[in-house]
Amino acid sequence: MTDDDLPLPPDEGGGFFGDEPASAPQMAPVDEKKPYQVLARKYRPQTFDDLIGQDSLVRIVRRAFEVGRVAHAFMLTGVRGVGKTTTARIIARALNCIGPDGNGGPTSEPCGVCPNCRAILADRHPDVLEMDAASRTGVDDVREIIEASRFRPMQARMKVFVIDEVHMLSRNAFNALLKTLEEPPAQVTFIFATTELRKVPVTVLSRCQRFDLHRVPQVQLVEHFGGIAAKEGASFAPEALALIARAADGSVRDGLSLLDQAIAQGASDAASVADMLGLADRGMVFDLLDAAMEGDVAKALKIADHAYARGGDLGVLLGDVMDVLHFLSRIKALPKLREGMELSEMERVRGGALADRLSVSVLSRAWQLLLKGIAEVDMAPDRRQAAEMVLIRLCHASLLPTPERIIRQLQQRTGGDAPPERPSAPMQGAGSASAQSASPMSVASSGGTAALAQPRAVQSPSQPQQAPTPPRAALRVVARDGVLVEGEEYRETTGASSPEPQSSSFPVSMPRSWREMVQLVKKEHNDPWLHGILRFEAHLVQFGPPLLAVRIDDNKVCRRALRELSMLLERLYPGQWRVEPSQEQGEPSLDEQGEKVVALNRDKAAQSPLVKAMLTTFPGATIGEVTDHSLDEYGLPPEPTTPLGEDGPPDLDFAPIDAESISEDDLD
Repeated sequence: MTDDDLPLPPDEGGGFFGDEPASAPQMAPVDEKKPYQVLARKYRPQTFDDLIGQDSLVRIVRRAFEVGRVAHAFMLTGVRGVGKTTTARIIARALNCIGPDGNGGPTSEPCGVCPNCRAILADRHPDVLEMDAASRTGVDDVREIIEASRFRPMQARMKVFVIDEVHMLSRNAFNALLKTLEEPPAQVTFIFATTELRKVPVTVLSRCQRFDLHRVPQVQLVEHFGGIAAKEGASFAPEALALIARAADGSVRDGLSLLDQAIAQGASDAASVADMLGLADRGMVFDLLDAAMEGDVAKALKIADHAYARGGDLGVLLGDVMDVLHFLSRIKALPKLREGMELSEMERVRGGALADRLSVSVLSRAWQLLLKGIAEVDMAPDRRQAAEMVLIRLCHASLLPTPERIIRQLQQRTGGDAPPERPSAPMQGAGSASAQSASPMSVASSGGTAALAQPRAVQSPSQPQQAPTPPRAALRVVARDGVLVEGEEYRETTGASSPEPQSSSFPVSMPRSWREMVQLVKKEHNDPWLHGILRFEAHLVQFGPPLLAVRIDDNKVCRRALRELSMLLERLYPGQWRVEPSQEQGEPSLDEQGEKVVALNRDKAAQSPLVKAMLTTFPGATIGEVTDHSLDEYGLPPEPTTPLGEDGPPDLDFAPIDAESISEDDLD
């Protein structure tokens, strides 16, 4: 059968397959409208002029393009949403822009119409590569960049590598990048962006030109958000925009996301925006702080209940109160801030009134209470109950007087504001020393201190007793037996003066007292055991070269301690000391003397009129540790010492200041 023998389809009808099927219904035209684009992407800056709040960066980069000194690596750092990635894309366009006519070079004003600019804006340029270091952190990912940097650009003038969150790269990845980053090919530019600059190795930072992107001021954010809202056909009250800008915390992207949400919800006034953000009304926060500072617990809890009924978080409400406290402290410390344009009328009027009424100590105390209270709220099983307890505590604390007021009232009650007298009488057998008191407010240092018995040279029965030194004041010196002392000044060491530092070179200076001997053991002996025994268990019986007599009750400990002490002294002062045990009572140990000083200071502090008034005002209060900063490590005041041996000062008598001068004839 040939093709001519095949039957032809009928002229009418549906052909070999029956009747013609009915025509399919027409489909509705597809809507070619683009999907919605969020405001943060829609109004992303395209040029350096569009960047807000980064004037320093814009000025430097523009100048670099003008003079042809564009770096091969940039490090952009800052908080989220301030324009790090956006700046990187603008720099990439500025490097590769060829102008509308196709003959342009690198410029700080990219045209936005050339093929390179449009491709970079659309994020589809083959020579501008972006990598998220948070998801690609290994050496293999960096190796791909290094290999790609060896080839020339396919279309653009420069090949640009933008690495976001660069601090997430591993240590090995950073090390692999160092050599290429230090000497990259001429056609390659690296732009890094990070929010954690401290995590980037210094070896990487030293190879980059660093720019710190700042938080955008609230005033600029309000103006920026108002312009975008107007373009979107939405109107917002200035207070509502201020709330959004404050919640953005300097981040443009965060603020635009909140603005987008407010437009979608139709929130245009401050109350609706506050509800959207979960914030309490600013006036409500001022009302709550005012009630708490007045001690009105009922009013404070009523305001908290109202905020909770509106769906607010009381923990967030306490944070808002802390924000107001910080604001009040700032305008109190810097009155010029009250004239700032970013302040609302409520903040200027009510905030100024509260700042004038509350003292710095009251504001600081409230801040500390809320700082600890918010931490308790976060840990509590019921946040509402914990927040209410914090408010009750704050109301109660506001009724308490400040420490300055307590001191003033107690001083008035005791009949004066003079600090308590310091005791000056030394104990028997001790050198005297008066301790310093820090302030009358501190019980630990008020009331003065007294000196305890100081270790003195214990005279043996065979040694003659020395006459006590007469008191020395503003007197003229006359030598004993008519001997005139000239040409050499001698300054006597007193208890108030600190001993001169000892030289670290050998030989070591001779200790002048038992306490200095114990300190010498601590410094020169390797075993701390000996120093502990001499401090806590040794009782001095006699101290005077060449004899050192000590009593230690435990015979075994005594033999070992004195043997080690003798070996140490023989090494430092050969043939000058002889250490012997003794059964006499001797002086108390250094530790016992320190305990007596502490007890004496406590007794003297308890006799202070101011301390007595405080104990009477606050029943059940006790005196804590009394601190005297003039005491040494053994809890003892400085001791008056004189050098041992023949290098002491001449024995001098003193004449009154109005005595007649001695003549040379009188000396004959």
